[in-house]
Amino acid sequence: MPKCYPVSLILSQRLCLVVGGGSVAERKVLSLLACGAKVKVVSPTLTPPLRGLVEKGEISYRQGEYETADLAGVFLVIAATDRDEINRRVAAEAMARNMLVNVVDDPPHGNFYVPAVVRRGSLQIAISTDGKSPLLARKIKEELEKRYGPEYGLLVNLLGELRHDILENIADPRKRRDLLTAILDDQVLQLLARGELEQAKERVINAYHRGRSQP
Repeated sequence: MPKCYPVSLILSQRLCLVVGGGSVAERKVLSLLACGAKVKVVSPTLTPPLRGLVEKGEISYRQGEYETADLAGVFLVIAATDRDEINRRVAAEAMARNMLVNVVDDPPHGNFYVPAVVRRGSLQIAISTDGKSPLLARKIKEELEKRYGPEYGLLVNLLGELRHDILENIADPRKRRDLLTAILDDQVLQLLARGELEQAKERVINAYHRGRSQP
């Protein structure tokens, strides 16, 4: 099995096709919507939550079996039916058009895998076994979810704001590097590990102001 190259795709306003209307397809649709994608679903039937998304206008839907024409204008495809022959046809036709396509539960027939992901706001930790053991990836994800709580997402937002300010207002590359290093020391991570978010934020902000005041 070939080695995989990990990437993070920007899907905002990109049209993504999900073929299938069951619970697995539902999870894929929700994850795509969370990334700002425009989602089209093709399936004879839908789960009630998917039907609700259609009624609210959050996704588009064509009732029926998959047709080649469904690929028109699509950036990314997920084949998530319970019929292997349909999933493989979707994958073959999508790849013939140089599209990104994932086949749920049979990723070797597509051209990308979806890793297990721990999400804490803008912090994302992806775990992949190159498709060899999704169960192991899921177990590692569960361990990481215990280790990294929502406070990490809040800290990432603060760090992002400070980094933007540093890059905008400090021209000296060495001072930039030193300040970016100083605002996130080991003590900050130790405070977070103990759940002391406010103390961690205070330490980051104090380090930032000290660094900005230095010549």
